[in-house]
Amino acid sequence: MELRARIQELVLAEPFEIARGVSTHEPTLVVEVEHDGIVGYGEGAPVDYHGETTAAMLDEAVRDVPALIGDDPFALEAVMRRLRSEGLMGGTRMAVDGALHDWIGKRLGQPTWRLLGLEPVSPATSFTIGIDSVEGTADKVRRAQGYRILKVKVGGAADLERLEAVRAGFAGPIRIDGNEGWDIDIARAITPDLLRLGIEFVEQPFHRDDLDAYRAYRALDRRLPVILDESCQDAADVPLAAELADGVNIKIAKTGGIRGGFSLARAARAHGLDVMIGCMIESELGIGQAAQIASLTDFVDLDGHLLIEDGPFGGLGLIDGVVAVSDRPGIGVEPR
Repeated sequence: MELRARIQELVLAEPFEIARGVSTHEPTLVVEVEHDGIVGYGEGAPVDYHGETTAAMLDEAVRDVPALIGDDPFALEAVMRRLRSEGLMGGTRMAVDGALHDWIGKRLGQPTWRLLGLEPVSPATSFTIGIDSVEGTADKVRRAQGYRILKVKVGGAADLERLEAVRAGFAGPIRIDGNEGWDIDIARAITPDLLRLGIEFVEQPFHRDDLDAYRAYRALDRRLPVILDESCQDAADVPLAAELADGVNIKIAKTGGIRGGFSLARAARAHGLDVMIGCMIESELGIGQAAQIASLTDFVDLDGHLLIEDGPFGGLGLIDGVVAVSDRPGIGVEPR
C-alpha cells in the first residue's frame, strides 16, 4: 500500500475572525492511499488550540504513518488504534481515516455513508458570520440570505449590537459561538437579550478549563442551551460534558476521523446530549468526510468549504441549505 501526503493552501474568500484571531488562509493535509490500483483521498485540518500545525502533520504522515498503516486497508479499527497509541495528531489521523474510508468505498462500489449503515440526509447547515464591525456584520448577513441558519462568532466588544443587526436582517434560526471568549459575568449580563433575540444556543462560551463558569451558567433559571466544542474532543469526554452542557460538537479533526466521530455521537446519545457536527476551514474533501455521519446529528455546521475560494476538490452539493453527500463510491469527492 502506497501513501502520499502533501499540504494544500486554502485561500479564504474574505478574512475570517473568531475570538482567538483572524485568518486569510488555512493549510490542510491531504493524504492519498493507493492499493490495487485504487486511490483513496483524505484531508485533515490542524487543531490549533492543541498546538497542531500542518507542517507537523505532514511530517507524521511521511515519517510514521507508512509503518503503522500496514498492508490491509480494511483493517480500519486496528490502523486507527495504532495511530492513536503512537500519539499522532488528530488532523493526521483524520486524513488517514478519510483516505481509508474513501478507498474501501471505492473498492466495494458503495458510498461511505451506506457502508456505515447511515443515510444521505441531514439537517440543514448553518453558515458562519465571523467577528466584524456592526456594519460589516450586517453586510455579511445581507450576503448570506441563501442560507437557512446563521452561526455568529462572538467574543468581541460589540456582541450585542452585532446580534441585533443580525436579527434585524435575518428571520431564521441564529446560533452563536464564543470560542471560549466569554466569562460568566459577560454571560449573565447578555443572556436576557440573547433570549429576547431568539438565539437558539451558544457554543463553547467559556474556556474549556473554566468548569465553574459552566456550572454557574447551568444553574441560571433562564439561559441558552450550551454546546461544547473545545471541551469535548472524543467519546471519553462525554461524561463530564453531560454535567456541564446540553450537547457536544463533533469535529473529526478532534476525534481523528469518521470512526472517532461516530463513537462520539453514540456516546453523547447514551448520555442524553444533543449532537452537532462542525468543521474547521476545510475543502470539500474534509467536509465530505464529516458529512458521511451528519445524519446522526441534530445540528450541522459544515460550511468550511463555503468560506474558501476555488476549492481543490469537488463533489458535494448544497440543496436548500443542506450539504448533500454523493451516492458515488467512497467519500464521493475528487480533485477538480
